[in-house]
Parts: sequence; structure tokens; C-alpha cells
Amino acid sequence: MAIERVTDTSLHEDDTEEKAVEFSLRPTTFDEYIGQPRIKTTLKLAIDAAKKRGDSLDHVLLHGPPGLGKTTMAGVIAHEMNANFRITSGPSVEKPGDLASILTNLTDGDVLFIDEIHRLRRVVEEVLYSAMEDYKLDIIIGKGPASRSVRLDLPHFTLIGATTQAGSLAQPFRDRFGQQFRLEYYTPGDIQKIIERSASLLGTKIEAEAAKMLAERSRLTPRIANRLLKRVRDYADVNGDGIIDMKSTKAALEMLEIDELGLDPADRNMLELIIDNYGDKPVGLNTIASLTGDEASTIEDFYEPYLMQLGMIERTKRGRVVTMKARQHLGKL
Repeated sequence: MAIERVTDTSLHEDDTEEKAVEFSLRPTTFDEYIGQPRIKTTLKLAIDAAKKRGDSLDHVLLHGPPGLGKTTMAGVIAHEMNANFRITSGPSVEKPGDLASILTNLTDGDVLFIDEIHRLRRVVEEVLYSAMEDYKLDIIIGKGPASRSVRLDLPHFTLIGATTQAGSLAQPFRDRFGQQFRLEYYTPGDIQKIIERSASLLGTKIEAEAAKMLAERSRLTPRIANRLLKRVRDYADVNGDGIIDMKSTKAALEMLEIDELGLDPADRNMLELIIDNYGDKPVGLNTIASLTGDEASTIEDFYEPYLMQLGMIERTKRGRVVTMKARQHLGKL
């Protein structure tokens, strides 16, 4: 059975309270947005130029591991453009008619954000080609020999797509995004600033050393940092005076079994299973998924990126290999 993870970077559909808090902590301007300096500089320039011309911003593709702030960045772009922000996701747009309904309800300058854009069906994706390039929508009216094609004018909008799998997008689709950015993992210093900002918004006092410790164990990911902050806050409220200090932080992280590198029981379990069953041999993704009880996509999207960042897993042509660094960390030499 898969292990439940406090360090899971996904937001679940039934976790409405988590989503509400997540959105309440999101920055709305570039000044509030911590980290990703290269992307912010480029986008600021593009936004200023578009506003000066009175035009819409080029379409933007944001990609990278989950939890790094792609949705937040999209919201900031819309706010800086003084534009309406419309949100949908790839899985929720099931047929071309759904997309046509969304596009025809936009107005000039609107920002349309599609999360998990790689999960759009190909027939829906192709409707976006002319919409993005020419601001035209081609629809078919009627069926059979009597059907006819009609081209509708669309307002000048900006599409922002977010994906963890940019390579899954068709090349013609990717090429229609005038600006493409990969969000990188944050520095521990930036994560500490995010934790301190979030604690302030939550009305919680946190000591600098405690914030630093949380930052070091947050997998360089803002979403995980905020989630850990909330769990430590709960511990401090119940077992202390509500102030997050080193004592409460250490105790809470020990309870959650999150080690000094930010690895949780699920990470360690996966690494140990590979070592115990296959030693130093390469292991296929589906085999790892069978060992852990997770989906292969979960392993690839949520486990691997950070473990590879740490140098604990390597990808080879024959499969995944656990490195010596991981063996040393787990005491499996």
C-alpha cells in the first residue's frame, strides 16, 4: 500500500481546506513573489511592453516539478496585467465544445490559465491552434453532408499553460507559446523567506532558526514548506505556547519522520526496497511502482525529481539506479 505523505506536492480534489489555505498564502504581485528571479525579470519586461502597446501578453508556458508556484505565477501575471483571471484544467475540458464555450466567454485582455495542460485531449488541443495564433475559433455546425465550418473572431486573450510534463505537449502546440519558462527548485534562503512570510500571514510567530530548519527539510518546494509550517504550527499550538521554536520544530519533524534532507518514510521506503531487492542493478519504473504500490506517474512526478536533485537516484537507459549517496544516507553500504 502507498504511504500517505505530508511532503506530497499535489493538491487533492477533496482537500478543500488545504486548497483554501494554499490560495490565501499566494502572493499576488512580483514584489511579493519570492524566488525565480530570472523568470520574474523577463516577465516584468514583457508585461510592461504589452501594457505600453495596449496589447495582450504573449501566451506563456510554465513547466517544472509540482509545487514550485506555476499557478501562483499565472495569478501574478494576470494581476500585473490588470486582467481577469480565468482558471480551468486539462482534465476538465473534455471536448472541443467545452473549450469553445470558455473561449467565447473571454473578453479582450483576459488571462486564461489551464493547469495540467498536457492532459488536454489532442482533439481539444488542436482547437487552440488557431485560437492562440490568429484569435479565431473554427467550429463545425451540423452533421454529415449538411455540416459546415464557421470561423468566429475571438478577443485577444493570453493563454497560460502549466505542466509538469512539457515533453508531452505536441511540438506545434508548444511552438505557439511565445514565452516558455521552467520553474526551478528554490534556494533554502528563499524557502526560509517564504516560510516567514506565510507564518506572518497565518498569525503565527516563528523563530529564525526554526524557519531555517523547516526550509532545509522542505525539499526546496514552497508548497511543502507551507504544509510543513502548518503541521508544526499545529504541534506548537497543542504542545506549547503557539510559538514555533526549535524545540517544537524538531519534535514535530520527528513525529512526521522527516529527516535532515527532507526525505519522508515513502522516499526511504522506495529507496530501501530497490536496494534490498535489486542491489545496484537498474530497475524499471513499472517495477518500482509495483514495489511501492504507487502509480508509475506518481513515482516519476512526485518522488524522482527531488531524489534526482539530491543525487540519490540516477536514470539510465536500463532503468533507475540508487546511488552511493543514498546508500550512505540510509546506512545501506
